[in-house]
Amino acid sequence: MKTKNFIVPHDFSKIADIAIEHAIVTAKFVNAEINVLHVVSKGKDIAEAEEKLKSILSKFKTDIKLIPNVRVGNIFEDIGDFAAEKHAELIFMGTHGIQGWQHITGSKALKVVNSSSVPFIIVQEKGPKSTGYDNIVVPLDLNKETKQKLTVVAEMAQYFKSKIHVITPEESDEFLRNQVKANILFANKFFSERGIEVSTKIVPSSNFEDEIIKHASTVNGDLIAFMNLNKNNLLGVITANHEISLMNNISQIPTLIMNPIEGMSTLAVDFNG
Repeated sequence: MKTKNFIVPHDFSKIADIAIEHAIVTAKFVNAEINVLHVVSKGKDIAEAEEKLKSILSKFKTDIKLIPNVRVGNIFEDIGDFAAEKHAELIFMGTHGIQGWQHITGSKALKVVNSSSVPFIIVQEKGPKSTGYDNIVVPLDLNKETKQKLTVVAEMAQYFKSKIHVITPEESDEFLRNQVKANILFANKFFSERGIEVSTKIVPSSNFEDEIIKHASTVNGDLIAFMNLNKNNLLGVITANHEISLMNNISQIPTLIMNPIEGMSTLAVDFNG
């Protein structure tokens, strides 16, 4: 199995250390090394930042390879570019809620996500379980791009032996209700064919993000996976405010967020090559 590559942006904060912890746990399951990236605005700051980053990484006692990187640039552009350059599978990033790069807040975190073709796992102060993401919650609305995340989720679930919890909004219109049923059948078939345990739940469509978080807490969710539909200003149940609400959810459940790719029905991450 070839070595995978994860990216962790680091702003010398505690929450960035937690993102490294999440990356380490995942890396153990998928044979990955971790590139930790700090971005400075001026070249004269590189040497000091390199020493500080090396000191931080030396405190992690792990067999996983942690590689320090310092770049001059802008976090809103360079994180995505760096991940593409390294052919990364995932980016693990901490968000500071309403405070925050130096510090990354919810709205700024979404701006960083917008710049990358690589999926993000956004974490708050909640550390990872040693077993990884045992329960993954997958919101499935009627937006066609939503299905793109299923391949990524399935590959993660196979590594962690996760259970998938599909949650979808209830529709009053009969035509839309039939579409909801079709989506549930599609998701059940998709995951079951890959040997993944799956449950489904239909919830009220109003305040859908609140229902997602509530359900995730009920099933002891370790990860909520959703599409960044704000990327292209697409219409759907989840808008930018809802995405930020999910990323900064009160239960501090990590979120897997990815940008839709036009013309694709599913989105692949090469965990298996």
